[in-house]
Amino acid sequence: SGTSEFLTRITYGNGLFVSVGFLGTILTSSNGISWTQRTSGTSDYLYGVTYGNGLFVSVGSKGTILTSSNGNSWTQRTSGTSEYLQGVTYGNGLFVSVGDDGILTSSDGTTWTQQRYTGTSKILYYVTYGNGLFVSVGYPSIILTSSNGTSWTQQRTSVTSYYLDRVIYGNGLFVSVGEEGIILTSSDGTSWTKRTSGTSEALHGITYSQ
Repeated sequence: SGTSEFLTRITYGNGLFVSVGFLGTILTSSNGISWTQRTSGTSDYLYGVTYGNGLFVSVGSKGTILTSSNGNSWTQRTSGTSEYLQGVTYGNGLFVSVGDDGILTSSDGTTWTQQRYTGTSKILYYVTYGNGLFVSVGYPSIILTSSNGTSWTQQRTSVTSYYLDRVIYGNGLFVSVGEEGIILTSSDGTSWTKRTSGTSEALHGITYSQ
């Protein structure tokens, strides 16, 4: 990889893999084999990266938000928060970032608005979009949903008390994973079912491919 820094997330868009990590680390690759380190302009930790509407967006500690149209040159944006941003996604014409202090939204990745939600003060680790719905998960065992990225509803998560680390959408199903091998599935983002994973180890990642 050309770096010894911890790498936290990876995304793919416009023919390019982009991976981000600690101390502002950004790596790019067109084939997943040969990687080039890029200048991020920050030493903050980067925890999330996504691609949408022709733009890469990365988020991280101290409210850091970086954007790039090509994955090579990155520009720092004003988030309006100094709290950690843990995840970011794109859907329905909107970028949505989640973290320690609520939810941020942006239609262009440049100008961001903080969305206040009620019912929780917990940490949000990840957010995804699918089937017309944004779904965010976090600590402890929290699930929030929104059809527009602005108004959010907390879903009942009585099926588990463990924290949820990731959530994705694919093939008509939301799937969330996390602490103690927890796996939850939902067809609508509202009603969730606990599945047997066969492990008690923490699960930190999940993806879907046809």
